Amino acid sequence: MPDRPLEKQRQPVDEQPMLGPRPLAARKGRGAVSNLQGRYEVNGREEFDDGWERDEDEASTIRTVVTDEHAKSILSRNASPDVPFNVSLNPYRGCEHGCIYCFARPTHSYLGLSPGLDFESRLFAKVNAAELLRRELAKPGYVPEHIAIGVNTDAYQPCERELRLTRAVLEVLSECQHPVGLITKSSLIERDIDLIAAMAAKSQACAAITLTTLDPEISRTLEPRAAAPARRLRTIRTLTEAGIPVSVSVAPIIPFVTEPEIERILEAARDAGAVGAHYTVLRLPWEVNPLFQEWLQAHFPDRAQRVMNRIRDLRGGKDYDSDFSKRMQGEGIWSDLIRQRFTKAVDRLGMGEYRGRFSRLDGSQFRKPLIVPAAPGKGSGKSAGQLDLF
Repeated sequence: MPDRPLEKQRQPVDEQPMLGPRPLAARKGRGAVSNLQGRYEVNGREEFDDGWERDEDEASTIRTVVTDEHAKSILSRNASPDVPFNVSLNPYRGCEHGCIYCFARPTHSYLGLSPGLDFESRLFAKVNAAELLRRELAKPGYVPEHIAIGVNTDAYQPCERELRLTRAVLEVLSECQHPVGLITKSSLIERDIDLIAAMAAKSQACAAITLTTLDPEISRTLEPRAAAPARRLRTIRTLTEAGIPVSVSVAPIIPFVTEPEIERILEAARDAGAVGAHYTVLRLPWEVNPLFQEWLQAHFPDRAQRVMNRIRDLRGGKDYDSDFSKRMQGEGIWSDLIRQRFTKAVDRLGMGEYRGRFSRLDGSQFRKPLIVPAAPGKGSGKSAGQLDLF
């Protein structure tokens, strides 16, 4: 092959292709499509295509790293009027399920990490969760109040199989006959049926399974490492057959993505044994907003603008409104329509009798833990009997 003339081998500078930010693309097994900076980071950075070739498969593979954390406290308290519990417990920070809509993503900003890919790949395990809980329940004057587990991040995410922190927490609550409610989108909760069912028999436990969509293709991109919809329905059935009251959380409802399925999701959950249901519409606080819009452009570019327009209709023209009276269900005509559809379906299916599921839990049988580990540097632990003297 003859050599090309020198002037043909190189393009003039003004004709060379423009380089710039890499186009956003979905990553297999991950919800976020970028590692968007957290709002507290000082230095800005931007991914840039410098023209060098790279192995795309290697570049798109992000491994999950779990770091042990020795927490200082374990119970979180809130006074939000739109939340049906006052106390919650989260054994993990970050969540490998990778749900793009997760309202907890912005909490990774406090750690100097990204609410994007870091949130679902750089996790923290509170390895002393059960120990801290035991000390908390043993405090003089402690008044039992139902604890919600798995609210901020899923307590049954994949690393729980090995670490068993949620299992250890449940063992403490079972020993103390303390009321607990669990919410998850993982079938791993079935592993702990022995504890949960025994507590449910004494009205001390209930569970909620989040079912966002029945479409496995949508679920695979929306919540990539969570159990498939059919598997979650089987979990509802398994828990129900064990005597555990189960409700379904249709959350979040995303206009034109999961919203058309509201009635079908409720019917499928009822058929699987769910006795109650609740919902929230999509919330886009802080960094969740740009991350979700990136996800829309990557997976639903044909309807991205339509989805955002409807979200703004639900939020008074804004992308998000944190007002307690509006953040869970929105406002305006579309909010009213969703509420009516949901309420009518729940009543038609006979799932409306189990409202106020947490208020039905019984804390009257609570007893302090038998063994209480000492705080670090405080000497040996004490028995509950010793603590009861004071």
